[in-house]
This record gives sequence, C-alpha cells and structure tokens, in this order.
Amino acid sequence: MDGASLPALLRSMTAFDLDLPDLDATMRLGAALARRMHVGDVIALHGDLGAGKTELARAIIRAAMGDGELIVPSPTFTLVETYDTPAGAIWHFDLYRIDTPDQVWELGLEEALADGVTLIEWPQRLGGLLPARRLDLTLSIAAADALRGSLSGDATWVRRLEALAAELTHG
Repeated sequence: MDGASLPALLRSMTAFDLDLPDLDATMRLGAALARRMHVGDVIALHGDLGAGKTELARAIIRAAMGDGELIVPSPTFTLVETYDTPAGAIWHFDLYRIDTPDQVWELGLEEALADGVTLIEWPQRLGGLLPARRLDLTLSIAAADALRGSLSGDATWVRRLEALAAELTHG
C-alpha cells in the first residue's frame, strides 16, 4: 500500500471541499445529501454563528420531505425538532444552548441514533458522546453571500461522498 495505512487512505477518499456561492448552491447540497442519507446516519454541522448550518439543515429536511416550501423552524430554543419523512425520521438538534453533553439523552438522542437520521448543529457540545460513525460538514463564510463547505466522513460515506462530489462539482 505504499506505506499508507488503510484508515488514512479511507479518510482521503471521504473528504472534499465545495464552494457554495449562493443560497441556491446550499439548497442543492442539502438536496443531494438528502438523497444519500440512510437511517442511522449522523450529520454533524459545524460552523460559526451565521455560517448557514440551519439553512443547510432546512434544505436537507425540505428535500427529504419532498416539499420545498415546508416551514422548518430552527431548533435553537426547542433544542430538537423531528420530521417523519418517506425515508424515515429526521431529528434536527441544535445544541448551542445545552450546558452539558449528558443533557442530550433527555432530548431523545439515543432514539434518534437508533431510528433516524440525526442532524446536529454545534456537535462539539457533545464531547465524547458524538458518534465516530458520521459525516462532518463544516460551513465557513467565504464572502458576502458565499460559503465554503468542507465534508469528511467515515468509511460508510466513501461511495456516497464520491457520488456527491461528482454531482455537485460536475453538474
């Protein structure tokens, strides 16, 4: 293997960066992710305040529900919102306001991980409770209305991220 370890090779195959020049590009990313999600997936949404995490989560949920006009409230104050989609439940967590990682058990994290797709804003607040089997998606502000997305996943995301990258970068 030319001295490269399998884990390092898998990491390199499951990561890419993407320019998101406008809200439409973010919506396309959300729709593309929704088509590739499976029950049991965790998508950890990283980024500063105002970086677009909630807008991306809304795009994923709207696409999964098949309703581009669906009202998707931010879970900033409720901490979690759930959606019954044709492909299974989506749990959307916003952990910005939790004080300790253990509080997530009261919010239904165990059920979400077992029975649905879990979208987590502010996943770093989970500390060691954040599952290793996940997709990390980091959004950063690149310019006035433009974002940069950085995606990296575990081995379960290899083929899905390859297809996602091909779809989004080559039309």
